[in-house]
Amino acid sequence: MQFTYEEKLAMLKINSFSFLRADWLGRLLDIFSSPCEILKQTPQVLSEEGKISLETAQKFLQTTSRLDAEQEMEQVAKVKGTIYFKGEDNYPKELLNIKEPPPVLYVRGTLPEVNTARVAMVGTRKITPYGRRAATRLGEDLALAGVILVSGLARGVDSVVHSCAVRNKKPTLALIGTGIGRCYPAENRELARGILDTGGAIISELPFNAPPLAPHFPRRNRLIAAFSQIAVVVEGEVKSGALITAKMALEQGLDVLAVPGPIDSPQSMGPNKLIKEGAGMALTAADIIDCIPLNLKVGLDTKKLYNEEKPPQQELTSLEQSVVNAIGSGSKSTDDLALALDMGVSEIAGLLFNLEVNGIITCEDGKYSRRKF
Repeated sequence: MQFTYEEKLAMLKINSFSFLRADWLGRLLDIFSSPCEILKQTPQVLSEEGKISLETAQKFLQTTSRLDAEQEMEQVAKVKGTIYFKGEDNYPKELLNIKEPPPVLYVRGTLPEVNTARVAMVGTRKITPYGRRAATRLGEDLALAGVILVSGLARGVDSVVHSCAVRNKKPTLALIGTGIGRCYPAENRELARGILDTGGAIISELPFNAPPLAPHFPRRNRLIAAFSQIAVVVEGEVKSGALITAKMALEQGLDVLAVPGPIDSPQSMGPNKLIKEGAGMALTAADIIDCIPLNLKVGLDTKKLYNEEKPPQQELTSLEQSVVNAIGSGSKSTDDLALALDMGVSEIAGLLFNLEVNGIITCEDGKYSRRKF
């Protein structure tokens, strides 16, 4: 599907209404068939057909009439940005199955291919020295491995995460709570330029010059989750934007990990609570990469990460070495190995236990395989 120029202008106007709901817009598009026709209706008709209050319909038409959509197009073109419209073929597929997909998406920079490994790293603006060390260590390792880091360009953890990618000349995605024509906070202007210079993107669903209003930030958190496969919370209080992102990530079916922290630090209460409730612990970048879908790991450079975790070489007994040799490069069950080595199941089980505890082999679905470092 492709919108006409006039329909795009109408969609930009419609998108400028802060209280727009996807179900309401969908209903109106079904009824009137075109965004242009929606804007031609009276408040009374929109109220009746859209099942909204007359006051909301009036505010909607007042707001949409104030946006100069042609100027909006010109401003985006001036900064070499792109506007994506829901319903068109090039609209980011990551957003199609989330709750409340934005009807319009503004992008400066380059969106990555769909099948790329991406990890959201989020956390408090009030970052502690511990949080800075943790975010830097994880961010650096993930970026160098080829994982695209996704965050919100806010102060604190977000800024550290994006800086890790920029410093290593790797792409990173910044989902922001203003229009792409603004930079908030202002001290991140240089970082924002670095994101664009290193092949990343700055993304927003808001009009070009939208200001940093409080309601914008919780909504953008769902987009941080949508552009990621894993969400990692570094620091944050129990009631924080980072925890909102974690909640939205869970709703979207993502794995959520958290960096454990000191029990007496308010900024670690959020991650510690997530871990207590079942989130995975992110102690190393390898912990995070382990959760990335297998098909998206192709092309990642993880050799260094896993080599760093390789346990010291251990002397294997002759029987243990026989088991490892029998497993080979494939996977075997306990019964398979007992048959191959002509040994009792209980004896094989004991050997397998020792090898697994010492990190030589791993077990998945009852099948043992050699651990790949």
